Amino acid sequence: MSIRERLSGNEAIATAMRQIDPDVFAMFPITPSTEIPQYFAQYVADGRVNTEFICVESEHSSLSACLGAEAAGVRAVTATSSAGLSYMNEVLYVAASLRLPVVLAVANRALTGPININHDYSDSMAERDSGFIQLYAENNQEVYDNYLMAHRIAEHPSVRLPLMVCEDGFITSHAIENIELEEDAAVKAFVGEYNPEHYLLKTENPLAVGPYGVSAYYMEARVAQAQAMKNAKQVILDVAEDFKRTFGRSYGFFEEYRMEDAELAMVIMGSSAGTAKACVDELRNEGIKAGLIKLRVFRPFPGEELCKALSACKAVAVMDKSEGFSSCGGPLFSETAGACFNLDTRPKMIDIVYGLGGRDFTVAQAKRVFLRLDEIRKTGETGPVYSWLGERSAV
Repeated sequence: MSIRERLSGNEAIATAMRQIDPDVFAMFPITPSTEIPQYFAQYVADGRVNTEFICVESEHSSLSACLGAEAAGVRAVTATSSAGLSYMNEVLYVAASLRLPVVLAVANRALTGPININHDYSDSMAERDSGFIQLYAENNQEVYDNYLMAHRIAEHPSVRLPLMVCEDGFITSHAIENIELEEDAAVKAFVGEYNPEHYLLKTENPLAVGPYGVSAYYMEARVAQAQAMKNAKQVILDVAEDFKRTFGRSYGFFEEYRMEDAELAMVIMGSSAGTAKACVDELRNEGIKAGLIKLRVFRPFPGEELCKALSACKAVAVMDKSEGFSSCGGPLFSETAGACFNLDTRPKMIDIVYGLGGRDFTVAQAKRVFLRLDEIRKTGETGPVYSWLGERSAV
């Protein structure tokens, strides 16, 4: 039976961690994810978990310690944000290439510089090709639920890849919302135990971890890793289906909001989706066929499924809360446009970079985007494909 509670996103993640009771938590604090190990340290002090809680000297070290623990055959977790995630860069790639299913909680925050502690996706998007599965959440309930599903996905025998559970820094990490928690025993039963087939301390077949990849084997290892990421798509759906049966809440690769007859659509991630949904409702009341797709899974990217969901639209705005510095747009646009490239009939598509460094995103701004899409629908002319929303010079 679900338990009604009011928690911040950080406390929701820490609560899920407590219920799962991982074997190792290696931590180094960084805003705005610091509360996660802070809450968890209290659980350790109170004897509510059996976790080995390791305080290290850097984010690079925290993920390295998790890799050692996972290689030894136990479940390990950590948390970080922004420059801390960047400092882990080398180890992120190592974790994925060694197929060690560490679960990493990320409170998304803008990357330096200039120094900024507020939310955008520049930190996790910079690591989109590291080999980590990436899940994103609109609100605190989704943050909690994504974390409950994370270990099942990452540890599945056909996947065995590390996974990021991403939440919006300060917006969801610190804001308190109503949430439904599940009972500890039910969570334990759903997540299950970690039983790796191969690990360092398995005496029956001793092995080494972290070999040198000579040319004759390196590519095969990468192909196997890529196949595991493809396998993750079905596992994500299977775990979500079991989650729905067990706890009653439904998830997929993305949420389609009022897309049944939409001619104009917005593709967006995270907490901004709530603002955009309010705009869609307003436009529907005005007779404009607007809709929204809120992406939950960025890695593996659900390109085929997203194409199908957008195929009947006339015009689409992809909203990037991260600057790609490609001169062509942000990373979400690149993935979405690339996925739709081979559609026989595809919508006109534009990229809007917004919300950088915590810049506000309002219903009025979302409406401006949709009205531009409506003009594209009428004229067939996109105008600038790549532009920014909310910068002071344009307001």
